[in-house]
Amino acid sequence: MTTAAIIGGGVIGGGWAARFLLNGWDVRVFDPDPHAQRKISEVLANARLALPQLYDVAMPEEGRLSFHPTIAEAVSGADWIQESVPERLDIKHDTYREILTHAPADALVGSSTSGFKPSQLQQSVEKSGAVMVAHPFNPVYLLPLVELVTTDANSKETVQRAEEILRGIGMAPLHLLNEIDAHIADRFLEAVWREALWLVRDDIATTEEIDDAIRYGFGLRWAQMGLFETYRIAGGEAGMKHFIAQFGPCLHWPWTRLTDVPDLNDELVEKIAAQSDEQSGARSIRELERLRDDNLIGIIRALKDRDSAAGALINEHERQISAPLAAPDSEISAPLRLWEATVLPSWIDYNGHMTEYRYLQVFGDTTDALLCLIGADRDYVKAGHSYYTVESHLMHLDEAKLGERLTTTTQILSSDQKRIHLFHTILCGDRAVATAEQMLLHVNSSEGRACPALPEVSAAIEAIAQEHSTMPRPETAGRHTGQRRFA
Repeated sequence: MTTAAIIGGGVIGGGWAARFLLNGWDVRVFDPDPHAQRKISEVLANARLALPQLYDVAMPEEGRLSFHPTIAEAVSGADWIQESVPERLDIKHDTYREILTHAPADALVGSSTSGFKPSQLQQSVEKSGAVMVAHPFNPVYLLPLVELVTTDANSKETVQRAEEILRGIGMAPLHLLNEIDAHIADRFLEAVWREALWLVRDDIATTEEIDDAIRYGFGLRWAQMGLFETYRIAGGEAGMKHFIAQFGPCLHWPWTRLTDVPDLNDELVEKIAAQSDEQSGARSIRELERLRDDNLIGIIRALKDRDSAAGALINEHERQISAPLAAPDSEISAPLRLWEATVLPSWIDYNGHMTEYRYLQVFGDTTDALLCLIGADRDYVKAGHSYYTVESHLMHLDEAKLGERLTTTTQILSSDQKRIHLFHTILCGDRAVATAEQMLLHVNSSEGRACPALPEVSAAIEAIAQEHSTMPRPETAGRHTGQRRFA
């Protein structure tokens, strides 16, 4: 078991605590804020929910978290000490002197500073070789990049050990060749931030329009938040004003040279071309384009599942181009046509057929369409009621292949105030591809128990059920798994 000490438990310090803790480290925290324990516990709750979703194997057994009244007590026995105190050199120097007085002789000290160089941090500090920059990105427990910046005071063995520790907790240490103000990533971010402030000041764009320009275009890496919303969160509970108060003075520092462009002489052009060839020359342009497109699809589809940013645009467009197919009230005696789509490349398995879990998705989407039709839509769910699928029986009758157009039909077999018994069929033209018999149960989501549907929803499903009661019952309705298809 290894031990990390977190000195400063704000937004970044709390993220570091979660990253170490969920990777099996014991974590000891010092922060004079009386609310530090609550804040870190809330960050940790998010991390426990989020980080394991990145992995298909079990995470290490969680370490032990403890809070301590002094730096001396927090760093006792620590292998790694992460400093995340305010961006003032005098505060940092005082903190390092306290840390190095009480920490083990071989402990490493990483600073979360976003702007100071390690040579500045090491000034007036004994055992300066233990201190280095380890600058992460919020949320620390999810984003792997950490900028590792060192000086000649840090031995090769120290740097190697730091990289091994960071990789051991799932991070990607980027060791800078030379130190520079604001390191690498924040020099890009600070340049964009400056331009964004001018655009707002000059009434060129609002903060929301600037965020849209980023998350719907070149900034899909920032798509879940955009620029201003990301910085707002970085301000913690105090919000955007706190962020600007803390980092606003940095805008007057010479971190970037936005109008100072290096001479593109032959030597520099050759240097850039050679490095680019080494980086990407193994793939053709077409291969790189396909890789780019596949990655963007993955990102946008993930956002789509959460109805966020660029994914929300796709969902809205889907609603425009694929309105519910259900017939009007006068024609609901026929099975409802609720959903249709084309079999996509991502739906195909190694046999060239639609993969099994996509059938489940199609039936789920069809059920969602039915629920929207009867008024059990997103607003209904937000108000605390929903239908849960409690039983399903699927039959695979034929194969669906790439590019085929699929349509689903739905027949209500029975219903009451709490239940809907339904039968879905996936059709490719007139050919039945699969069926699903399902039982839905109406629940009070906040109380976690079954309850009658609200009157307007009950009335809507009952009207359909009455019309469908005269329809022939599907031959396979009620069959059990493994039953022979023919007598």
